[in-house]
Amino acid sequence: LEDSDATPRTAGGCRPFEEGPSCDPRVSLSWKKREGPSGNDMGRTFGLFGKIWLNNFVKPVEERVLMKYLLEHDVERLLEIGVGTLERTERLLGAVSSRPLRYVGIDPFESRAATDPPGVTLKEAHRRLSKQAQSQLVPGPVDATLARVCNHIGVFDMVIVANGLDDRSLERVWFFVRRLVRPTSAVFHQSPDGKWTPLSRDELDAKSRQVLGRQAA
Repeated sequence: LEDSDATPRTAGGCRPFEEGPSCDPRVSLSWKKREGPSGNDMGRTFGLFGKIWLNNFVKPVEERVLMKYLLEHDVERLLEIGVGTLERTERLLGAVSSRPLRYVGIDPFESRAATDPPGVTLKEAHRRLSKQAQSQLVPGPVDATLARVCNHIGVFDMVIVANGLDDRSLERVWFFVRRLVRPTSAVFHQSPDGKWTPLSRDELDAKSRQVLGRQAA
């Protein structure tokens, strides 16, 4: 999927998790380039003072592990599964606003169920992210959406998977996330209490094999 100045793209996806058609032409993907001046880039000063700021002032505290990784590593492509209210997204992207970072967010948006965590509309998300990063927002149930677009959104340096998915949907997410990362990528998962935990490559492989094992059975 080529980058462009907010040029709409229509693309199919890889084969869905269930048997059936291998693409969905209704999925519209587009890159939104950052507009206007960027805010303060906290990453520029990430040295002694940056560490003091990170360890004492970043709120919520649970996000410090995400912020630390983002600031200390050359993350060029970030995938967020479960955008929610977009506040976390804005904090993370705002901290590295001078970087040419590409961001992909997958979220139910308008199709959010009553049992899903609260969140913004797709239109609101586009508006708020227009000055943050080159962004690509993909609406729909996250597991089914990953199945449709996994062959078209590339490989990521950092993936964050928010809490709020049921166990079956989360299993399917891990199956596709495994195909969207390289050995050096970082994957973080949020637990129900809000804490973020990094997944090792072995842990991600094991989660992916569980799905394959269930299919074989």
